[in-house]
Amino acid sequence: MVATVTDLHTPDREIERLRTLFIQQKQAFRSHPMPSPEERVEQLRRLKQGLIDNQDKLISAVNQDFSCRSKDETLVAEIMITVESINYMINNVRKWMRPSRRHVSMLFAPSYNQVVYQPLGVVGVMVPWNYPIQLALVPLATNLAAGNRTMIKMSEFTPATNKALKLLLDEIFDESHAAIIEGEVDVSTAFSEKPWDHLIFTGSTAVGKHVMAAAAKNLVPVTLELGGKSPAIVAPNTNLQHAVDRICFGKSLNAGQTCIAPDYVLIPEDQEEAFVKAYQTSFAKMYPKVRDNNDYTAIINDRQHQRLQAWVKDAEEKGARITVVNPAKENFSGTRKMPLHLVQGATDDMTVLQDEIFGPILPLIPYKTLEDAIDYVNDRDRPLALYLFSYDKEQEHRVLNRTHAGGVSVNDTLMHIAQDDMPFGGIGPSGMGHYHGKEGFVALSKAKPVHRKGRFNSGKFIYPPYGTAIQKLIYKIFIR
Repeated sequence: MVATVTDLHTPDREIERLRTLFIQQKQAFRSHPMPSPEERVEQLRRLKQGLIDNQDKLISAVNQDFSCRSKDETLVAEIMITVESINYMINNVRKWMRPSRRHVSMLFAPSYNQVVYQPLGVVGVMVPWNYPIQLALVPLATNLAAGNRTMIKMSEFTPATNKALKLLLDEIFDESHAAIIEGEVDVSTAFSEKPWDHLIFTGSTAVGKHVMAAAAKNLVPVTLELGGKSPAIVAPNTNLQHAVDRICFGKSLNAGQTCIAPDYVLIPEDQEEAFVKAYQTSFAKMYPKVRDNNDYTAIINDRQHQRLQAWVKDAEEKGARITVVNPAKENFSGTRKMPLHLVQGATDDMTVLQDEIFGPILPLIPYKTLEDAIDYVNDRDRPLALYLFSYDKEQEHRVLNRTHAGGVSVNDTLMHIAQDDMPFGGIGPSGMGHYHGKEGFVALSKAKPVHRKGRFNSGKFIYPPYGTAIQKLIYKIFIR
């Protein structure tokens, strides 16, 4: 087995390993550029079974990296979503691979048009720390469905998970088919600069800009899954408790360390205080205590914990009112557990309204009319997700038609990402491109148009010399 950077502790050795594996995967792809449907399905089945067989090891590894990661959150948000995604690909990849017949104009008859979905080659995947299993294996599975080779750059903040995933993949695939790379900034930079046939990056908008700039040097097509400030709009006259329960779940999952977590709530101004009270009740039902509750995930590391604490302090010092949702009145010193902080009276000069929060802080933005809420969203960067809580179809149509977002859940949070037959991707500063479902297969394939003719060549009628009677007739028929 090839040593990883965890064993070597030298970025230069891992960068050299990256270079060697890239060449190996390129050569392996050239020797077998079009895996059959049966091969792809078998690879997906082996990946699925390996994930199921190793789920306890993976759950333990993620828990170690976070210091406390809810077992059920890992099962629901990582293992189950990935297994469901693989099952969907197994059931549909044969259909996706079939060439699609396309229209032929009478001008070019007799001939035959079709689009063939061809594997791209070697694809790079850059994985963040917040959902390391799902965000490594769903792109890998999509690559397998599309017939590609894959190299996966894992986050340096999840070393235990990286090791467990590498052991899993080493049992299933040769590294010329799927390989894991580790390392810090130097390795990430080298990874993003390789001439991939496609590059998938999930992470922050700021880092995404650097990744895209590096990829542009080699004209590498990219899928960027970024983040941003995803709003939850509570419409007037909706059921407040329904909205609160679902927002509370979406914000509390992984302690808010989710790219599509509700980042702030737009609430009718006459319901703001009722929202705060209802949120405290809902949170207490889900998490009667936080500090020693294994259902509630810790912040990933000290750096992120200190950042979040500093953002709360910044908001408080600038005049915001902070409600710490702490049902058991616990002390969290000496831990990285952080209960939900509701922020009222936030202003644009506070960091919590400027950057993606990525943690258990939730600003409340009161509004007078639904039009004001729509304007608030449209005055800012287009988000990765938007959540609307309303049972009024007119309100729903107004918000959906007048806002942009990477994806939307109506009367729910997060769940649109788990829909197998829908694409997932951002828009503008929240990302570009899609994966998941058929769109993922298409994004990681070359849709190659093929035009076929037989022995009879109708094109000869427009060959020089020009000005013939038949050419004039063709112009008269088709230029009108």
